Amino acid sequence: MHMKRWLNYVVVLLIYFAAVPCGYAAEGKIDWKALEDQAVALLSDYIKIDTTNPPGNEIRAAQFLKAIFDREGIEARIIESARDRANIYARLKGNGSKKAIILMHHMDVVPAEAKLWKEPPFSGAIKDGAIWGRGSLDNKGPGIFQLMTLLALKRQNVQLKGDVIFLGTADEEAGGALGAGFLLDKHPELFKDVGVVLNEGGGIRVGEDGRARLYSVRVAEKVPLWLKLTATGSPGHGASPGDNQAVVKLIGALSRISSYQSPIRVVPEVQKYYADIASSEPAERRSHYLDLRKALQDPAFAVEFLKDPRRGNVLRNTIAITGIKGSDKVNVIPAFATAELDIRLLAGEEPKAFIEQLRKLISDESIKIEVMLSRAAATATPNPEAMKVITEFAQAHDPGATIISQLGGGFTDCHFFHVKSIPCLGFLPQRSTAGSESLVHGVDERVTIERLRSAVQAMYEIVSKLAAE
Repeated sequence: MHMKRWLNYVVVLLIYFAAVPCGYAAEGKIDWKALEDQAVALLSDYIKIDTTNPPGNEIRAAQFLKAIFDREGIEARIIESARDRANIYARLKGNGSKKAIILMHHMDVVPAEAKLWKEPPFSGAIKDGAIWGRGSLDNKGPGIFQLMTLLALKRQNVQLKGDVIFLGTADEEAGGALGAGFLLDKHPELFKDVGVVLNEGGGIRVGEDGRARLYSVRVAEKVPLWLKLTATGSPGHGASPGDNQAVVKLIGALSRISSYQSPIRVVPEVQKYYADIASSEPAERRSHYLDLRKALQDPAFAVEFLKDPRRGNVLRNTIAITGIKGSDKVNVIPAFATAELDIRLLAGEEPKAFIEQLRKLISDESIKIEVMLSRAAATATPNPEAMKVITEFAQAHDPGATIISQLGGGFTDCHFFHVKSIPCLGFLPQRSTAGSESLVHGVDERVTIERLRSAVQAMYEIVSKLAAE
């Protein structure tokens, strides 16, 4: 019955696409309204496919996207990495005179607590000028405007110099081992001629007046290190606590960890970011931002500067205690107590060395440390051409906006490309405000239709310059 329902869904989907406007006018010019209307409809349907990770079930999303590519005559394949886990790879061929471009997004989403939402998180509701649902911002919305770029290039029969590749990955929200990591490890031939990957991580920040103030391009990321601590003690009855309690040991270790802060280190990417924005800052800050390393040696400036935790987070290694577990019963003293740590290391830091530092900090050899996720330190390979095209786009559409390179506090699938020395830039030309960014992974995640429409045109323009000129 499950397979029958899915086949019925595909049939309905194909009938639906046959009725959607093609997205280009008779005289050969793109009918942007038709293309953007199609993007809105597609995103609504894409959100309805629940790809919460775990368990992921990205194969359903991959089948949804492949049906679109098949209808458009674009070569596409689904690459499974595990049961019900899959990635999609579609490719428009160029003449080979330029390297290929990858437009990448991830198909999985984080969990959503439906009872807290105004609209069901997998409804894809179109309401109040927005498309609602988990993944509308992170990362199905970008997947749709990347998709529309390939459709428009194909429909217009644009003569490409470089291939344009659409890549939808699985498992990014859980580390990417079954997604980008799997593909680069098991199918390296798919990426041998890639010149640049455009992925999530940066974009266009607009102010309250609607004007673009900042174009941010993520060129490097902190390295994730997820650890599990396990304390062991003597189990027993809650009425007779002894001296050897696992929970007490664990609390002691966590207390030492929570009171610790790694030393400040200004990596080159962060120094460049502040130097880039210095001209837009008040006069009294400009000299400090031009040489942040020197400025932070002034205790008064350092205290004021680090009041904003977002600044401190890119200047030091961070440790977040994200989970604690003891007994399942209130009257039972457990034999084991565990805690999970989400650690983000600055570029260049070695995970093994940091774990050894953590052992000394905990100062309790009985506490077991297990690695849940660890990635090797990697630096991004630059791509001057892509940065030039993004800069030219900004100058043409948003004169006066500042273009900056930044270090990301989170991690994305770009890491797997950094390791292979394939340039991967965190930049998608979508406009956002500070308020909308807080919706990522949050309640009532939604993207405005205006923002989606704008991104459809912007993505097409940038990719056309990179692949066809």
